[in-house]
Amino acid sequence: MAPPSVATAPEAGVWEPENPAFWKATGSRLGNRALWVTTYCLFFSFATWFMWSAIIVRLPGIAGFEWLGANPNLQFWLAAMPGLAGATLRIPFSFIVQKFGTRKVVSICTALLLVPAFAAGWIVQHPVDQSGYYLMLFLAFLAGMGGGNFAAFMSSTSLFFPKAKQGTALGIQAGIGNFGVSATQFLIPVVIGAGVLGVLAGDPQVFTKVAPDGTKAVSEIFLQNAGFMYLLPVLIGAIAGAIFLRDVPGPKRSVSEQLVIFRRKHNWTMTSLYFMTFGTFAGMSATFPLMIKNLFGGLPNAPDPLAYAFIGPLIGSVVRPVGGWLADKVGGAILTTFSGIVLLAGSLLVTMFTHPTSAADFTPFLYVMLGIFFAAGVGNGSTFRQIPIIFPPKEAAPVLGWTSAIAAYGSFIFPVMFGWALVTLTNVNVAFYILAVFYVINIGINWYYYNRPGAEIKC
Repeated sequence: MAPPSVATAPEAGVWEPENPAFWKATGSRLGNRALWVTTYCLFFSFATWFMWSAIIVRLPGIAGFEWLGANPNLQFWLAAMPGLAGATLRIPFSFIVQKFGTRKVVSICTALLLVPAFAAGWIVQHPVDQSGYYLMLFLAFLAGMGGGNFAAFMSSTSLFFPKAKQGTALGIQAGIGNFGVSATQFLIPVVIGAGVLGVLAGDPQVFTKVAPDGTKAVSEIFLQNAGFMYLLPVLIGAIAGAIFLRDVPGPKRSVSEQLVIFRRKHNWTMTSLYFMTFGTFAGMSATFPLMIKNLFGGLPNAPDPLAYAFIGPLIGSVVRPVGGWLADKVGGAILTTFSGIVLLAGSLLVTMFTHPTSAADFTPFLYVMLGIFFAAGVGNGSTFRQIPIIFPPKEAAPVLGWTSAIAAYGSFIFPVMFGWALVTLTNVNVAFYILAVFYVINIGINWYYYNRPGAEIKC
């Protein structure tokens, strides 16, 4: 028996979410179904996108991959490659929902996540020397398919909901989706510690942990589980998308019709603002584990990066729906201003704790970094609330996708920038100072166009 309304279009093929009667009778049911199925798929998109940020922390200790430990820059580049792919894919993905429809896009794009999940599990079982580094970069690049999905999935959700509910809906979807980052960084240390997937996952690897005094502790881990554990839930999501999702009725819009957004000044201002917020979230999520490892790993009683790194993305993910909901109540621009100010303060304050002399210095460093994640999460929700107010629905969808595409480059730029600062300058503070200047610029942009008395668009 087929699920109800799977292929049933509203009367006369019209979609009117701003019509209260239509929304109550038809729109809310179909919109909420699309929201929850797509959100499930987005969660695992983010989880597979950021799995390499956790894998790379353990990989240099695996027999056959020891050469990675000699050059932190090689590690930062592996963490950065999924970000490069995800951001680049988001550009075309920004426009495909209105071209091909929600059902096809979500189900197919989710199914494609099986490729990077399997590839990540496979490579750790087949050690390569440094000549195989480019193969590893390519496999890490494939994980970016999960990042690309965000632009398409969020564009889809914006079409289903009325403006008054978009801040909450987009906040819920993006917040739970973002939660996939912290989930993968939390779960990977758990699942690699035992053969939870049984004989299907294969044999363990020898892992060697070297203490600051040079002593070594040898154990067995199942690092392949970091990729293989996603195969079944991703398959379930792809099937659910194919069965339960449907398209917003009405004529499809060609890519050329959607390109009108590039003639809109506010597309560019919001792109910069969303990079400030989501770019920071994604960039810090990709960088945080390696930053902990490289700043504190050589100290006695050093913290385990994967015991703490997931907390930052978790906080950013939890507060994003709150930021979207609050923006529906008080307006997005004021929250974006708040987010920028806290990001600025955090980027300056954290530089006081980046030259630790003992493991005790980790505590204030951690708290400031968590404050940065908090501010980024609030801003993620508020900026996505601003966009549907500034643009009409048919433009808001591609703008949401485009801004998310450019912001996703944060997950590439941040690891590369911090890796460069650490290896070339032996000082990550330069990277934080660059971010501080960027935050000042965006605080000014948001205040001038959207937040000040007499602003061009109060939102």
